Amino acid sequence: MRLPSLKFLRTFQIAGRHLSFKLAAEELHISASAVSQQIRNLETFLGVSLFERKTRALELTDVGRHYFAFLDDMFTRLENETQQLWNQYGRSIVRLCVPPFFASEALLPRLSRYQETSPDTDIRLSTQPSAMKAHPAEADLSVLLGTGNWPDLVTHRLMARRVVAACAPALKQRLQLDSVASLNGQTLIVHEARPDAWEHWARAQGQPPPRPGKLIRFDSMAAVVRAAEQGLGVALVSWPLGRNCFTSGSLERVMKVRTETGESFYLAHRKEAADRAEVQKLIAWMKAEFKEDA
Repeated sequence: MRLPSLKFLRTFQIAGRHLSFKLAAEELHISASAVSQQIRNLETFLGVSLFERKTRALELTDVGRHYFAFLDDMFTRLENETQQLWNQYGRSIVRLCVPPFFASEALLPRLSRYQETSPDTDIRLSTQPSAMKAHPAEADLSVLLGTGNWPDLVTHRLMARRVVAACAPALKQRLQLDSVASLNGQTLIVHEARPDAWEHWARAQGQPPPRPGKLIRFDSMAAVVRAAEQGLGVALVSWPLGRNCFTSGSLERVMKVRTETGESFYLAHRKEAADRAEVQKLIAWMKAEFKEDA
């Protein structure tokens, strides 16, 4: 029997995990329309519908859920067998997936220290959306953001995620920003994945949410921070990830308070990954590196 394209199967597995063609496209580094077309080609080949395409949501059909569960397990086992082959015949490699801003601001500046302690282990670093809450099937380790509720994974808390209201120094001085009320009528920068962040930030301080004169939305924390540094408005910057922006002077706090979000960054892995010495070594290194930020 002729089999479907492996590329289409992989695309379906990733889209089924995210329940989003957009997020699948980001992971695969292709367009959302290309993801949609590959899924349609697979559905045509199989003669069944795998997804229910609703106006604002994507859901698996009964057939889709069954096929996804099978493929997700198949790809996981294939990756594990491939990893064992590498372990036996090649150099050790650890696949680490992290949010982009975490990678650029927290991990990359420290990575040379890991290389010094583990010269015989290669590390493959990949990134996924900054609000990622699911462990990718192709990763050995991942940094997830949440409350620690991943019953099928082993997790290690790295540090709490807090936010700080901040803007460019010149903007703060010109507008005399120093309180929640002073933000009324100003341009606020919003992370699309956290549309209620400003409201939660104000409520945590017992204040009504600021009434913005304008909102600018971005889909990543890196873009949020860069926009604030350029003086486009006031942003809620992730702490301690954004610490270097304040150390360098490109950003200043509007208020001194660091607001708890109730979420933390966790290092996560499947149970079987703990059997590998190189994975355990990277876990120990990351826990030690981020201990002061906890």
